Amino acid sequence: MNTLDTAGTFTLGDRKVRRMGYGAMQLAGAGVFGPPRDREAAVAVLRAAVQAGVNHIDTSDFYGPHVTNQIIKEALHPYADDLVIVTKIGARRDETGDWLPAMSAAELASAVQDNLRNLGLEAMDVVNLRIMGSGDGHGPSEGSIAEPLSALIDLKKRGLVRHIGLSTVTPTQIAEAQAMTEIVCVQNLYNLAHREDDAMVADLAKAGIAYVPYFPLGGFTPLQSEALSEVAAELEATPMQVALAWLLQRSPNLLLIPGTSSVAHLTENLKAADLVLSAESVASLECIGEGRIVAEEGSQVQ
Repeated sequence: MNTLDTAGTFTLGDRKVRRMGYGAMQLAGAGVFGPPRDREAAVAVLRAAVQAGVNHIDTSDFYGPHVTNQIIKEALHPYADDLVIVTKIGARRDETGDWLPAMSAAELASAVQDNLRNLGLEAMDVVNLRIMGSGDGHGPSEGSIAEPLSALIDLKKRGLVRHIGLSTVTPTQIAEAQAMTEIVCVQNLYNLAHREDDAMVADLAKAGIAYVPYFPLGGFTPLQSEALSEVAAELEATPMQVALAWLLQRSPNLLLIPGTSSVAHLTENLKAADLVLSAESVASLECIGEGRIVAEEGSQVQ
């Protein structure tokens, strides 16, 4: 049996995808800006992911910018029939690599066109509207998202976008969006140490909506805790494999997109689908999310 088969599948839009996917953020250069140090290695990891059974790739044209999508096209185009590529819009990069909001109708339309051009697609399977949120770029903040969402809905009507998702949003914003259009996924910061969205995960699961945790391993500073290390040692696994396995067991609507620029690390991540955590292990890990152990996050926007 393929390792990824043990993790199961979930519906994303109108497609079934394996719950272990791949996030392309780390294929760009340092700070998710500019080209990678080793482009051939970046191509190799994408091909290895698809060969291993991954059929859900998360990306954005503001990674690089443009670089990551261009590498995806080089590595995988023409795409396999079952491959679902998800992008996000709502931000841009300046000449120094800073992340800036880009939420006007013109900017959102341009972003979708950039994604289509650089990926070599006629329509995007799923586009997430990325709300820049709080000052650190990770936490959501309240406020109406109707105006930018209306622009994205218009792009869907034009046939450039098949399905719409949201990123870095609150329950109130999700409800506002659902009153306007179908929402097929939500992508927020969530991992063992950051579990503010526990109730949201459960609510979305009941509605059959995918939740895609970004920074599932803590971001560019990996999750670190004694409890995590102890469970990993007991299972003869790595702490990061255990962190991914916990997410897979947490809820059936969680779709994981761990990123890496290394084939060896990719293989290690995918093996997390084989891990089964006991009730005792889960109880030990739960304390991480209760604030007893705090994980430090990187500063990049996902």
